[in-house]
Amino acid sequence: MTNKKWLAAGAVLVVAVLAVVGGVTAAGAMGGDDHEQPITGAALEQASAAALAHTGGGTVTETEVEDEESYHEVEVTLDDGSQVDVQLDEEFNVVGSEGDGDGSGDDDGPNDD
Repeated sequence: MTNKKWLAAGAVLVVAVLAVVGGVTAAGAMGGDDHEQPITGAALEQASAAALAHTGGGTVTETEVEDEESYHEVEVTLDDGSQVDVQLDEEFNVVGSEGDGDGSGDDDGPNDD
């Protein structure tokens, strides 16, 4: 297996463990405006796995369906406490990400040069 496959498999395992203890479900429902809808069900597992693979780890702390910037948004808190918002399309492909101002995000959106 390549490193990316191991990382993706590890991310899926982390998401599954968090889902069993209820951490991801609770995190997806936290915060935000009242009209924001968290990602749920199998989509939550796929979106979380994609976001964690993109960031190289961390903890999913918030999710949103049909965000103003993309179809799915997953907020990941990294081990150093910084946060990265990962933007995903309908097929859970990363279309961009943005850090909380500390350089942790890579701002690789579709319109970046």
